[in-house]
Amino acid sequence: MSSHDLERLAVLVQKRRTELRLGVEPAAKLGDISKDTWKRVESAQKVWDRSYGGIEAALQWAPGSCQIVLAGGDPIGSEPVAADVKVSDVPKSELERLVGDAVKSAAIATKGSLTGDEILELNRRVIEQLHERGVL
Repeated sequence: MSSHDLERLAVLVQKRRTELRLGVEPAAKLGDISKDTWKRVESAQKVWDRSYGGIEAALQWAPGSCQIVLAGGDPIGSEPVAADVKVSDVPKSELERLVGDAVKSAAIATKGSLTGDEILELNRRVIEQLHERGVL
């Protein structure tokens, strides 16, 4: 990989992070990497290949996108964030509670024939699925 490839990746990473309205520290936290590693990428410096997975996760890019960029391609899944999308930093524990409350409210609002136990089971399964997908 040339310095030009690293510079191109740095520009695309910083642009996407800005589109997502993330600071370096929140982005690094989302990617489960250090802020120093994130700064190295945005400074067009070499990092361990495994660090790119964290960058991709935080930027909502498909796995392997950083290597694709370093090879001259474009990241996968880098569509701009819509203007009406609000990105917020919510702790995982709070997010789980908010999702659970939303599922319960939606189930109740449908005025279907779900019992209280069925609503609780639906809520449990939604939370379980979100955990499996790494959202929570």
